[in-house]
Amino acid sequence: MKPLVSIVGAAETDELGKLPHLSAVELAAQATRSALADAGLTIHDVDGIASAELNPVDLADYLGVHPAWVDTTSVGGCSYLAHVRHAAAAIAAGQASVIVVAHGESGRSYVGQPPWRHTPGGLVEQFEGPYGVVGPVSTFTLGAVRYLQTYGVTPEKLAAVAVAQRRWAEQVPRAQRRDPLTIDDVLNSRLVVYPFHLPECCLVNDGGGALVLVSPERSDDFPKRAVQVVAAAEAYDSPTAAGLSDVISAPVFARSSQAAFAAAGLTPADVDHVMIYDAFAHLPLFGLEALGFVKPGEAADFVADWQTAPGGTLPLNTSGGGLSYTHTGMYGMFAIQESVRQLRGEAAAQLDRVETSFVQGVGGGTFTAGASLVLCRD
Repeated sequence: MKPLVSIVGAAETDELGKLPHLSAVELAAQATRSALADAGLTIHDVDGIASAELNPVDLADYLGVHPAWVDTTSVGGCSYLAHVRHAAAAIAAGQASVIVVAHGESGRSYVGQPPWRHTPGGLVEQFEGPYGVVGPVSTFTLGAVRYLQTYGVTPEKLAAVAVAQRRWAEQVPRAQRRDPLTIDDVLNSRLVVYPFHLPECCLVNDGGGALVLVSPERSDDFPKRAVQVVAAAEAYDSPTAAGLSDVISAPVFARSSQAAFAAAGLTPADVDHVMIYDAFAHLPLFGLEALGFVKPGEAADFVADWQTAPGGTLPLNTSGGGLSYTHTGMYGMFAIQESVRQLRGEAAAQLDRVETSFVQGVGGGTFTAGASLVLCRD
């Protein structure tokens, strides 16, 4: 299969966590410089920048770049997956040659952080906000509760998602939550919003990451192994929780993943490693089913049997994910970063051999946006 674009540089900020000494733009700039150094390039080689929430023109000015191409797509946490797709098209069209997809977010300290976008008179503000349905903590729970009831998923099996990912995080020095975790620990912890206890909710941190993208024809011109993007896809649904086409599955996951698999000429059986956006513990369950790794209603048992944990048949969220590694508010960049590390052989919890990695992102206060990437080692 012919790659769409090559990732030749990838890096995160030096630190993740509570970083009040760095603003959002400084976080993005730090990650960008590190990713360029990883690729053996400098800021003067860049002619395209993409970012979400953080204005890429502001970032370009801060870095001293005068880009010929920018992407301001901001559809929530999967925006960075969408940026990779858009950058591939721009490079193929000759609109840019070296594109940086950059993320910087002061999600915990809120230093220089653009506010969450609210559209006055928008559907959410008109029809859900007045009733207290505001933000992911309330909107994501609606479908989660229906899913648990429909398939008879017990609290213990939902808690297993957080435990399985913590087992990966225990091996990752940069993970923000690394203490051993049991199902009883989860169930005895503070209930944040039913049905989610604290370990079943994502972290809220400061941090950032960046990717350097070039034409596949240039893959061999850089110091490290290039990771090939062989397929990318997007899908969108209602911005309101009540308006979603289905609340006990993730239609945007299914549509974007099916398109990506078809474009790559692959099936779930060909995938060695998976990263599924996990703002809450039910998202990996929805993702495993929507992507076709298990049938509807089977994901909870699959995870509770530790098939996604170390030693299982399908390594999932091997950094610890948004539940244990980091989550700045828009997590998609960090999911891509872990896939790149696994394919390069640089991950902290490195698998024996990874040839193909699938990254699934979500965006919006619920399943409003979905984006998928298929990444390959060669």
